[in-house]
Amino acid sequence: MAREFSTVGVVGLGTMGAGIVEVFARNGIDVLAVEISESALERGRATLTGSTDRAVAKGKLAEADRDALHERVRFAVGLDALHSVDLVIEAVPEHLDLKQRIFAELDRVCRPDTILATNTSSLSVTEISVATTRPNQVIGIHFFNPAPVMKLVEVVRTVVTAPEVVADVEALCARLGKVDVTINDRAGFIANALLFGYLNHAVAMVESHYATREDIDAAMKLGCGLPMGPLALMDLIGLDTAYEILDTMYRRGGRDRRHAPVPLLKQMVTAGLLGRKSGRGFYTYQRPGSPVVVPDEATPPAAEAALADGARALTKVGVVGSGTMATGIIEVFAKAGFEVVSVTRGAEKSAAVCEAVKTSLNKGVVRGRLAEADRDAALGRISWSATLDHLADVDLVVEAVVEELSVKKALFASLDEICKPGVVLATTTSSLPVIDVAMATQRPADVVGLHFFNPAPVMPLVEVVRTIRTSPEATATARAVCAALGKAGVVCGDRSGFIVNALLFPYLNDAVKMLEASYSTADDIDHAMKLGCGYPMGPFELLDVVGLDVALAIQRELYLELREPGFAPAPLLEHLVTAGYLGRKTRRGFRDHSHR
Repeated sequence: MAREFSTVGVVGLGTMGAGIVEVFARNGIDVLAVEISESALERGRATLTGSTDRAVAKGKLAEADRDALHERVRFAVGLDALHSVDLVIEAVPEHLDLKQRIFAELDRVCRPDTILATNTSSLSVTEISVATTRPNQVIGIHFFNPAPVMKLVEVVRTVVTAPEVVADVEALCARLGKVDVTINDRAGFIANALLFGYLNHAVAMVESHYATREDIDAAMKLGCGLPMGPLALMDLIGLDTAYEILDTMYRRGGRDRRHAPVPLLKQMVTAGLLGRKSGRGFYTYQRPGSPVVVPDEATPPAAEAALADGARALTKVGVVGSGTMATGIIEVFAKAGFEVVSVTRGAEKSAAVCEAVKTSLNKGVVRGRLAEADRDAALGRISWSATLDHLADVDLVVEAVVEELSVKKALFASLDEICKPGVVLATTTSSLPVIDVAMATQRPADVVGLHFFNPAPVMPLVEVVRTIRTSPEATATARAVCAALGKAGVVCGDRSGFIVNALLFPYLNDAVKMLEASYSTADDIDHAMKLGCGYPMGPFELLDVVGLDVALAIQRELYLELREPGFAPAPLLEHLVTAGYLGRKTRRGFRDHSHR
């Protein structure tokens, strides 16, 4: 039988501590909330009151339940008050010496059978436990912010944590309505180890002026379905907290450069730009603590002003290719009112593309998303061809042929001869260098990347890739085209992976390395990222959907270009691809899909 916890102590009543108090009190457990001073205690009490009042206002908590919740909480100054509780959870700032001092004191004050837990997100639970004479009763219970809302709890056992302590805490998590993943004591545990490498990489993109903060955040929200962009998330976490977590993970986790804090982060912390809590971080906020972003000197001009910056007028567009992407792009342009010339290799392929576009538009009508008249008008704007010569009078060409550099270069050399001057030539490549394609023409200033996401009619994001030869007019034209299509165009440099793949795939690769090291299971890692970070899919779910061969190819490209040791493809990923386990398309990847 699992131990019954009737009284729990919480040390530290900041955002996390107050949230943990609320979680226990909501679930009928008496809580003793402890702070270092009366003023800190009052701040904690106000945080708890504010949170429960908001829950009542939103209809998520009855007034009577709120009042009963507050009845279960007692407040006290000093650790001595915790002498008779069954469990203590420490939620003070992430400083090892501070936590060790508190645990030494708790060891002296608490009953011999009291379990001592830390809510640390990055420090060594083992190093904290050795400050006590009972390291076998010390455990990590890592809640996620906001604790009353987030479902995930990471239960962190050290090499000496008693099995019955682990079992008791797992049963407690179930009583609290939380999903627990139990793991060993390692830097960053699951969620932070995977999340912070990605966040740090996003900061590096800002530092190198590769893309703007707005475009990076928009790319990850719209391209991956994440609840927040990485830079807005850094501001929410707090840049000082993020720096401490990265620094700790770098020192404890084998000095992986992916976790070495980007210099810009340290500079911002030193300058007091800590994110929402200070009113200024990557973004500027209405006031300290406010979630409302206000314009500042780095805010880009309004879309109309940006598009007026030399964008060329377009009415007629050519799309070259016969695959899924080409078909989707033809539909997107035709629905947006552009004349479209579809060029494929042969009449048979043209007929197949025509049929695919008709089928997709008909689905839109059946689902009530498109009027029949709009479908007919869109089809009326498309002409079908098997020769590139029909692109002589278009204003923009979008190439969506196979991802082979030699094929694309040959095509662009032909377009260079056929198309009139001033035409923007765009490639939809997701992995090849755009400059290589551009230099196959005599007009590299007119060549850009327009990376649509699949399925193009649905996905709202387009990455606009400018090379070092792309003219400002061509970039402005590409952005104007995205706006005319109702898409969000994000501008970035011509570097492997652009924004989305460069941030997404190293994170997926890190997850594979974590599985490979037998640190956790695929299910627990997926749970951690979905429930702890709000991701729509866990990394292994996503890899099986994307295709392990595709993921490996992208990761190899990133590693070859950036030569970053942390980007080397995980051997397990290579082995699965070699074995033909490519994900859903072969019915076997990280999971078996044969019965689904």
